[in-house]
Amino acid sequence: MEVRACSWPGTDAEMIKYHDTEWGVPQHEDRILFEYLILDMFQAGLSWRTILHKREGFEAAFAQFDWRAVAHYDDSDVERLMADAGIIRNQLKIRAAILNAQKFEDIRAEYGTFGAYCWRFVHGKPIVHAYKQEHEIPASTKESDALSADLKARGFKFVGTTIVYAFMQGAGLVNDHLVSCPRYHEVAG
Repeated sequence: MEVRACSWPGTDAEMIKYHDTEWGVPQHEDRILFEYLILDMFQAGLSWRTILHKREGFEAAFAQFDWRAVAHYDDSDVERLMADAGIIRNQLKIRAAILNAQKFEDIRAEYGTFGAYCWRFVHGKPIVHAYKQEHEIPASTKESDALSADLKARGFKFVGTTIVYAFMQGAGLVNDHLVSCPRYHEVAG
């Protein structure tokens, strides 16, 4: 596989692979969306590199990102996760992940899938931006503001607009690859 880090100089191979194969690819599958939601939530205040390097640990700790299993975690699971060096051991984020799994299922009950719910905020198709330089990419948008506000109203935690925008970028609800990046056209379809 050719690796190209269009705007990530000095990036390690794992980050480049993530950029070249996952970031910005439109996702509709709920397991993947739950994974991205959890990872972005834990990333708050940390670097994406830190989260990506602990991804396998998160996958093991959070039942391969099966929201149904995570929704049933209890205090003993919180204790287990607090002792797990393979993840970020932040009790507030761990408890939020469990709560969010429960709320995730509520949204699925209402909309059929979490994907159907999320994609409503971008009218069913990715928003394709045309940024030429990294500093042009915003930390949030009116769409991430709306999705964040709705998630919060439904009881989700750690879903501020910046976290939600990172989720939207990763899950391909927005295409924020720079126009000079080969992935820009590849994920735009």
